[in-house]
Amino acid sequence: MNAAVETAPRTVKLWFCPNDELAPGITATLAAHWLDEHEQETAGQFLFERDRRQYLVSHVLVRRVLALECGIPESESVIWRSSRGRPFLQKPAGGIPRGGPELDFNLSHAGGYNLLGLVRHSRIGVDVERLDRGGQGLGTIVETFAPEERRWVARVEPGRARDVRILRLWTLKEAYSKARGLGLGLSFDTFSFDLAEDCGVLGFGPPDDDVAWRWRFVELKPVPGVLAAVAIMADGGEEPTLELHHGFPWARSAPRVLAVPGPARTVR
Repeated sequence: MNAAVETAPRTVKLWFCPNDELAPGITATLAAHWLDEHEQETAGQFLFERDRRQYLVSHVLVRRVLALECGIPESESVIWRSSRGRPFLQKPAGGIPRGGPELDFNLSHAGGYNLLGLVRHSRIGVDVERLDRGGQGLGTIVETFAPEERRWVARVEPGRARDVRILRLWTLKEAYSKARGLGLGLSFDTFSFDLAEDCGVLGFGPPDDDVAWRWRFVELKPVPGVLAAVAIMADGGEEPTLELHHGFPWARSAPRVLAVPGPARTVR
């Protein structure tokens, strides 16, 4: 086994790409050549051009990253979706050409920003949110939280500070549920987070069918006004590191390397 394959399971790779990194005309051209029939059909169903553009940029990004990381040409990646809509790469008949046989990826996008996470021999979930959503839907979001999380949110006055607390919890919950492959099928009041004041997960209370020690959580602020969260299954072996790439990956570039925190304490 070569060194690239040996180190792959210990590396979490993220790509943060604003829509503005890819001009609309280039996006349309790449999408026409790279996206499959299902993706083309989905893109055509959006009523608003901003939503269609968001979808196209994010899915072009997925195929470009898979090409760089796996050696499968963009138009030849076969992506299948679970019954809950989670995408997976279908392995070619001869196996994945580059980087090892196992791979998991996850995508999130919101308000002109895209976040893609990729990991080998593990599972990953990501979520990204803008802070300037003007409180839209935040009251409803809080109602889905566990009681101790609702109390933590309520300790600060309404305004930006409370919005940040809500969205920190929301992005972490989304990332975890997506890593599990359950999405909104997992009730958000069945698990909880204890967060540091500014950044970081201090404690995690998992659902009854899971354990806290096998999960690692990362909170990021990739650009001002944007929050992101990553959930990584890391049950055994060396602790992973994280590579954060910014922009559309036309070519390989040096990422920012970050440490992944150890497991949070178990809370109930």
